[in-house]
Amino acid sequence: MTDPAPSRAAGRLAARPSVRPRDLMTDTPDLAGAWRAQVVTLFPGAFPGVLGESLTGRALRDGLWSLRCIDLRAHGIGRHRNVDDTPAGGGPGMVLRPDVMAAAIAEAGEGVRGRMPLVYLSPRGRPFDQATARRFAACDGLTLICGRFEGLDQRVIDGFGIEEVSLGDFVLTGGEIAAQAVLDATIRLRPGLLGNTASAEEESFSDGLLEHPQFTKPAEWEGRPIPPVLLSGNHAEIARWRRAEAERLTRERRPDLWARREGG
Repeated sequence: MTDPAPSRAAGRLAARPSVRPRDLMTDTPDLAGAWRAQVVTLFPGAFPGVLGESLTGRALRDGLWSLRCIDLRAHGIGRHRNVDDTPAGGGPGMVLRPDVMAAAIAEAGEGVRGRMPLVYLSPRGRPFDQATARRFAACDGLTLICGRFEGLDQRVIDGFGIEEVSLGDFVLTGGEIAAQAVLDATIRLRPGLLGNTASAEEESFSDGLLEHPQFTKPAEWEGRPIPPVLLSGNHAEIARWRRAEAERLTRERRPDLWARREGG
């Protein structure tokens, strides 16, 4: 399987009953009203990846959102399409060139519709959280830049006013996995994707708490019963139990969240 040509889009018109996730990356016209995702990457073949499965994959086929990859290598310099060079001032690794990235961003700009933040997946960025996902979901789309090597020349970050976002205090080999995580967390908040809005409202972080424990059939498994209150039919008591459990888990596992909630 070869990498797709640059600037390919995914969406409703490419759908078939037997479609495979990678087959979603076909040339299609703009989808009116669809939330637009654009990804600048050295590895367009990594997409849609897991985004082509389950709820996000079905929404992609149904045209609730669209996906376009911009191949950074296509904007490389010289015969070998170089996209990076050694760090100014010395040091290990390579840095993505500003002129190459600027050309890719210019291509991405051709696909911008309405309000679409330009975001660079970076370990030094602000932590990505549920509030950020909600902010992105409220936009018309998102353009994500996947870093590689030692990162991106600071001048292009400053010049385009790029927002930097991090998944956490760890380092990945590139931004593609982070981009898929950001898109998944964002797209699932779009209207009509989950089907049950209450599901999103009761999830972890939706109100600053971790989610309460979940149970299902059988009523007893390996000598472990479902808490009786959940089988009582008393919805007020069930709500109180769930709230208490959410607070307990947050205090125990995420004291930072609990302190923030308490105004600490």
